[in-house]
Amino acid sequence: MKRNAWNDLSALEELVMSFVWSAGSATAEDMRAALAERHPMKESTARTILRRLESKGYLTHGVEGRAYRYRPVDPGRSAAARAVGRIVDRFCNGSMEQLLIGMVDGGVVDGKELERLARRIAASRKAGRGKS
Repeated sequence: MKRNAWNDLSALEELVMSFVWSAGSATAEDMRAALAERHPMKESTARTILRRLESKGYLTHGVEGRAYRYRPVDPGRSAAARAVGRIVDRFCNGSMEQLLIGMVDGGVVDGKELERLARRIAASRKAGRGKS
């Protein structure tokens, strides 16, 4: 199923996706057991959340024995990049510069870290790995 880029995840869905991204794959029982201390739930609830994430296009599944094993469609970094793109479009009129300035002004990223990132981007471009 194709993902709609505008589907936002609930806090619980984000928690589940974080677990699946880090685990690489999971059954409903795997997910329920791993999150039991932080967010206890019945296995039927775990299955519902995983099916919902699959319908939103974040997960795909295969059959393993009598259980479904869910895997992320994209790595977490790709999903994060899409989310940042939506933020840039919505709140910064498409300007990545405005987002970064806002992050520095808001204390999310300090100036030194931004400079370090700029050096990494420049090095990547010199090596021919970045976009022009």
